[in-house]
Amino acid sequence: MNALQRFINCLRESTSGAMAIETALVAPILATLTLGGFEASRMVARNAELQSAIGEAEAIVMAAPPDTAAKRDTVRSIIKQTTGLDDTGVFLYPVYRCGTNSTRVLSDTLCASGDAVSTYIFINLSETYTPEWTHFGIGHPVNFSVSRTVQIS
Repeated sequence: MNALQRFINCLRESTSGAMAIETALVAPILATLTLGGFEASRMVARNAELQSAIGEAEAIVMAAPPDTAAKRDTVRSIIKQTTGLDDTGVFLYPVYRCGTNSTRVLSDTLCASGDAVSTYIFINLSETYTPEWTHFGIGHPVNFSVSRTVQIS
């Protein structure tokens, strides 16, 4: 047996360091899966929070219709306070339906005279969530947008 064959046999039989190599290969994969699971659960939880908040906003609008700008500002501030969203994430404005037309318009003055006018409040909550993995060049920010239209008259 020559020296090269003895060296190869020695390497085959040696198990020292195998655990370190296996750990070096598996640890990054486990860390990535852990981070991914954590971020995915945060995104699902935030979406559930926004869904719950818009349900509460709908209940507020139905209980006390915000038919004036001041009342809409009050509802908007309640939504912002409960969700942690800023002014750009909470939209709340009236829309109108003229007669039996299925299209909604932004002003009741666009309805023909004699048409029955139905008033709605459009609520939209939106937010952009940036997962941690985007800092490593993987993926992109996630945009949440939840909307409801509530008839008030």
